[in-house]
Amino acid sequence: MPRRSVPEAAVQEETFEVADRLHSLAIHLLRRLRRVDAESRLTGPRLSALSVVVFGGPVTPSALAKAEQVSRPTITRIVQALERDGYVTRVPDPLDGRVMRVAATKKGTSVMHEGRRRRVAMLAGLLRELPIEELREIRGAVDALESTVAGRRVAVGTDQLP
Repeated sequence: MPRRSVPEAAVQEETFEVADRLHSLAIHLLRRLRRVDAESRLTGPRLSALSVVVFGGPVTPSALAKAEQVSRPTITRIVQALERDGYVTRVPDPLDGRVMRVAATKKGTSVMHEGRRRRVAMLAGLLRELPIEELREIRGAVDALESTVAGRRVAVGTDQLP
């Protein structure tokens, strides 16, 4: 039996609908996961910047501002607060000593890893409520999304986000 092709307009409409639902779900899920962030005692912007530094490696303030999509003066204030509280430190760039990079301290790294553990535990709790068949379907969808997004990742400092 010959395969019928799906009209391009129908594919585009379904793709847009899935993207719209995924976008909404991602926002709601992030809001729920943020509830555990309060335990870190850091504001959202500070946690976000610290995450880039911890998981992306030492980064220049300009690259950090770009990654966080904020102005240079804003990231300067955030870095100063994180530095004052012992979460980050400034280190010279290994290739150009005139350039300073923001690096995570042991305390900053610990806070981020503990926060990630709490978020993953909360998400795992939600996923445990699903039947195993649905969990496996989600795993397949995550695998597909990871491979699609992986080719588009951009690393900090090289115009790429982690």
